[in-house]
Amino acid sequence: MATAHAATSNAIYWLALSLTPGLGPTRGRKLRERFGHVQDIFHASLTELEAENLQAQSAQHIALGKSLELAHDEVAKAAAAGVLILCRDDANWPARLSEIYDPPLVLFVRGNAEALSHPGIAIVGTRHPTPYGIGMAERLSCDLASRGLVIFSGMARGVDTYGHRGALKAKGKTVAVFGTGVDVIYPRENKKIADGILECGGALVSEFPLGSFAAPQNFPIRNRIISGLSLGVLVVEAGEYSGTRITARCALEQSREIFAVPGNVISRNSWGPNTLIKQGAKLTATWEDVWEELPAAVKQQLESERGPEASEEKPTSSLFGDELSPAEKKLLSILRQDESTHIDEIMERLEGHVSSAEVFTALFELEMSGKVKQMPGKNYVKAF
Repeated sequence: MATAHAATSNAIYWLALSLTPGLGPTRGRKLRERFGHVQDIFHASLTELEAENLQAQSAQHIALGKSLELAHDEVAKAAAAGVLILCRDDANWPARLSEIYDPPLVLFVRGNAEALSHPGIAIVGTRHPTPYGIGMAERLSCDLASRGLVIFSGMARGVDTYGHRGALKAKGKTVAVFGTGVDVIYPRENKKIADGILECGGALVSEFPLGSFAAPQNFPIRNRIISGLSLGVLVVEAGEYSGTRITARCALEQSREIFAVPGNVISRNSWGPNTLIKQGAKLTATWEDVWEELPAAVKQQLESERGPEASEEKPTSSLFGDELSPAEKKLLSILRQDESTHIDEIMERLEGHVSSAEVFTALFELEMSGKVKQMPGKNYVKAF
C-alpha cells in the first residue's frame, strides 16, 4: 500500500524533503511555497536552490538527487514493513495537523490512518506518576474513549502508558506518537500496548524514518504532533521541569484547549497541572469536564456514531454501595486513591475487626470488581 501510495501522489517528494539533511519541516514548507509545487524543487538547479539561502549540504543533496534516492529506499522499507507514508497533499492527512505552525512534512503510520483525523484528546504527564495519577489517567482515558474520542499520547512510561491502557480497556481507539521510527517500540515493555493499539483500530505514528532510535532530542520534537492532532490536551501529573510542559506550551500556541487534573499541593507531580489551572486551564475531575468543552458539532458527531443506546449512560456504582460485604467496606475505608497501602499495614489496621482470611477474600473480590488495584510489592490503592 505504501509503495502504491507514494507512486501516485507527491509523497515521494515530501519524503525526500524530510530526509534532506539540514532542512527541517519549517524550511521545507517555505521552500515548497517558494517553488509553488513540491516536485519543482527537485527540478531546480543547484544555483536556484542556493539562491534560497539553503545550507550547501541541503542544496547539494537535492540537486544531485541524493534526497530522492533516500526517499525511494525509505518507501521500499515502508512497504516491506506494512507502513503507510502520508504527506500533506494526501486525502488522509489529518487537517488539524496542518493548522499548527510547524507540521511535519510526512508521517509514517502503522495501523488505521483514519484515526488521526477523528476527534480526540491528548493525555500526557510525568513518567513517574503516583497511584493517584495512574488511576486518573486510566479512568479518564477509559471514560473518554468509551464515548468515542480517540486518545492521543506518546506511549512513554508513566501517564502516557496508562492513558493508552485506559482507552484499550474501553475497546476504544488510541494513537501513539513515537519519538522513534514506528518500527521501533520504545520503551520495549510497551510492545503489548502497541499490539493492542493496532488490534483496536488505532495507530502508531512518527515523523522519523524507519529504524530511528530513541534519541533524546526526538521526544520534545514529537510533542507538537501529539497536541496538534488533538482537540485539547489533558495534563494529569507533571513536575516543574517535566517535558509535559512542552506539550502544554505547544497546545497553547496551537489554540488547543488545556485541561488539567488537580493534585495534592505538597506533591511535586502536582506543580504542572495546578499551575496550568491557575493560568486558566480547565480543572478536570471527570470525563464530563472535558466533554462540556467540546464543540457542539463534535459532540453531535460522536453521539451519532455511538448510536441511540449511547444516550443512556450507565450509573456509576458507589464504592460503598449495599453490594459490599462488611469486610469490604472496612477495607475500602482505610485505602486511599492517592497513596498505596502495604498489605502488612492493612492487616495491622484491621486487626481485631476483620480476620486475615476475610481481608484476603475482600481484597480479591474488590480487585475483581475494579474497586481496588494492586501495585508492585503487595501495595494496594483504592481505584477511581
